[in-house]
Amino acid sequence: MTLAFIAVIVGLALLVWSADRFVEGSACTARHFGMPPLLIGMVIVGFGTSAPEMVVSALAASQGNPGIALGNAYGSNITNIALILGITALLSPIAVHSQVLRKELPILALVTGLAAWQLWDGAISRFDAVVLLVIFAGLMAWSIWQGLKQKDDALGSETEQELQINTMPINRALLWLVVGLLLLIVSSRILVWGAVEIAHSFGVSDLIIGLTIVAVGTSLPELASSVIATRKGEHDIALGNVLGSNLFNTLAVVGIAGIIHPMTVSADVLNRDMLVMAVLTLSLFVLGYRFAKPGRINRVAGALLLTSYIGYTAYLLYSVFGQ
Repeated sequence: MTLAFIAVIVGLALLVWSADRFVEGSACTARHFGMPPLLIGMVIVGFGTSAPEMVVSALAASQGNPGIALGNAYGSNITNIALILGITALLSPIAVHSQVLRKELPILALVTGLAAWQLWDGAISRFDAVVLLVIFAGLMAWSIWQGLKQKDDALGSETEQELQINTMPINRALLWLVVGLLLLIVSSRILVWGAVEIAHSFGVSDLIIGLTIVAVGTSLPELASSVIATRKGEHDIALGNVLGSNLFNTLAVVGIAGIIHPMTVSADVLNRDMLVMAVLTLSLFVLGYRFAKPGRINRVAGALLLTSYIGYTAYLLYSVFGQ
C-alpha cells in the first residue's frame, strides 16, 4: 500500500515535469524548422498540456482499466471548470468575451451533449471513438484555418514571446522532446499502477480513483498555466486553456482510449459524472453573461465553482466510505 501511494505521488510529479519538458522541447524544435508561432501554440502547446490525460487514459485503456481512462477524462473536465476556474477567479476575476459565449462555449456544450448520448447505451465502442476523433480533427483544422486568417492573433503573439524568452539549441530541444516523451510514458505507467493498487486495496472502483486523484494530478499543468496567465492579465489564455483542454479530453482523450480498447461504462458515469460535467459547462454561460457589458467570472462565481467541486468530491468519497 505504501509503495502504491509513493508510486502515485512520484508518478504525478514526474508526469507534470515531463509534460513541461516535452512541450518546451517540441515547441523549440518546431520553431527551428520554421513552424508559425500560432500553430506551435495551438497544436504543440495545446497537445502538450493535455498530454498527461492522453497518455494516462491510453495506457489505462490498454491495460483493461476503463474506469481510470474515462474517470481521468471526465474528472479532468470537472476539475478544470470547478477547481481551476474557481481558484483562478478567486485570485483575479476572469474576463469573458462575447466570442467565447458565441463560439467556444456552444461547441463545448454540443460536444458534451454528444458524449452523453454516446454513453446512453453503457459503452464506448470503436465507432464512437472514431466519431469523436473525426470531430476533434475537424475542429482542430477549423481553428487553425481561422487563426491563420487573422493577422494579429493573441495566441500567436504570446507564443512568439515565449519562444524568444525560452530559446535553446536544436540539439537540446530534441533531447528534451525525446526525454519528455519517454518520461511521460514511464510516469503514466507508474501512476496507473499505483492508482489501481490503491483502488483494489480500499475496495474503491477504478472510476473513483480516476475522477479524483488521477484527474487532479493530470490537470496540474492547466492549473499552473491558468493562474500564471490570469496574474499577467491574459484572461483569454486562462479561459481558453480550460475550454480547449475540456474539448481535448472529451474528444481526443476518450477517442484514443476507445480506439485502443472499447469500454463498458457504468451507469454512474452518465447519471452522476456526465451530469455534473454538463451542468458546470452550461453554468459558464450564466456566470459569464452580463447584460450590455463585458462578462466576467468574478470572485463570487469563483467561490461557487470551488464549492461545487468540494461538494462533488465529498459526495464521491461519501458514496464509497460513508455507506
